[in-house]
Amino acid sequence: MAKTKLDVKGMMGDHCKNLVTKTLNGLDGVSAVSVDLKTGEAAVDYDETKVQYDKMKEAVEEQGYDVVGQH
Repeated sequence: MAKTKLDVKGMMGDHCKNLVTKTLNGLDGVSAVSVDLKTGEAAVDYDETKVQYDKMKEAVEEQGYDVVGQH
């Protein structure tokens, strides 16, 4: 298992938090997601043989959020 954090811009409240959580949890290989609205970070535990950072970033961006910085 690997861990990463995504710096997500544009989250405003619980709806955004829930959408990002649901989106990331829906990816094959993701085992746990914790989103912190105050910091804008989504902490993800995942199996790097099934999903990579770029796929997680793309999935969140498809929901209308910006993911900035490095993983």
